[in-house]
Amino acid sequence: MVPYDLYRLLRCPTCGSRDLIVTDGGVACAACHAEYPRRNGYLDLMPRGVEFGYVSKYVSEEEELAHELDYRDLAPPLLAAGVRNRALRRLLDLRPTDIVLDSGCGNGRFAAWNANRVRLMVGVDPATLFADEAIKTVALVQGDARRLPFADGMFDKAFSIDVLEHFPRDVIDAYLSETARVLRPGGRFLVFSNTREPSRLQPLVEASRWLGRQFVRAGVYDFEREARRKSDHIKALATWEDVLEAMRHAGLRPVRVVFWNSVATSFVEHVLMKLGEAVVGRSRREAPHRAAAASTDDGAPIGEGTAREIRARQRMRARLQRRGPVYYALLAVTLFMELDLWLFGRARSGSYFIVVEKPEVRRLIED
Repeated sequence: MVPYDLYRLLRCPTCGSRDLIVTDGGVACAACHAEYPRRNGYLDLMPRGVEFGYVSKYVSEEEELAHELDYRDLAPPLLAAGVRNRALRRLLDLRPTDIVLDSGCGNGRFAAWNANRVRLMVGVDPATLFADEAIKTVALVQGDARRLPFADGMFDKAFSIDVLEHFPRDVIDAYLSETARVLRPGGRFLVFSNTREPSRLQPLVEASRWLGRQFVRAGVYDFEREARRKSDHIKALATWEDVLEAMRHAGLRPVRVVFWNSVATSFVEHVLMKLGEAVVGRSRREAPHRAAAASTDDGAPIGEGTAREIRARQRMRARLQRRGPVYYALLAVTLFMELDLWLFGRARSGSYFIVVEKPEVRRLIED
């Protein structure tokens, strides 16, 4: 979706000019003459003639990852994504008058889930693996967070879910500084990410992971797709002190923190959910203890574990749209996982939600 209100927010990501002309095909910059086409449901606002040292695998391997990400269809926000989304709504306090940025939106699921709660929801990502629902409901932009194509102070709020752990430190600094630039004074920014720090409750988490490894050894399921998804995690912000320092460096003031000690979550993700996927995702032609090679529709090879997981998710999405017993069972599991935030949210751990604020000018001068 490319609504008219989106054009009001833009500036040229190449030269920084606000002298932009809306054309039949997209946007053109009158200052540097760069052209930014409108594509299938989004604007291509990548900076022209700029070479970045770091490129995410979701950009460099976009075509290959499209086969296994199963990104086009969205399920309701449940399980770990549901916990993230409920925390996002609660901590960021989204309002009908807000203009909100999802920076590094991925397929746009969090933006799409919350688009009807705000005045305008904008999603930006350098990769274009956007879900169909996001294309319909979110103002989508292909752009780089190191040079956001928006003018200063355009957004009331912003959020970043599962993004920072992918970046080296210099990219994190640029990402946070650009986010601070496009926030209005007093605007708030929610980040969910993780450091390398174990929590004091780690033995309970490891117990679920140990149980999951036993099922992997027995050939019941595997974590092939999860390992692929996390293969580029850098976690340059290795400690909580690193997180706070990075926020301060960008001129952002911490307002609230909730840690996610994944005691209940680990059991669900490493055992309960994987067992369910193994059952629901089994091919009708698949023998009980036999793993066969699989491929996508265009022949790209993927492992049987990944294929089984994709089948399970596709079959479950069809059931969840009906809001029947399966939906409410998974909602109950989501609320069980959310207990981690309510019971252990003050105990420092690797995973965290942090809300930061861009100080107003008067307060910044006083500080």
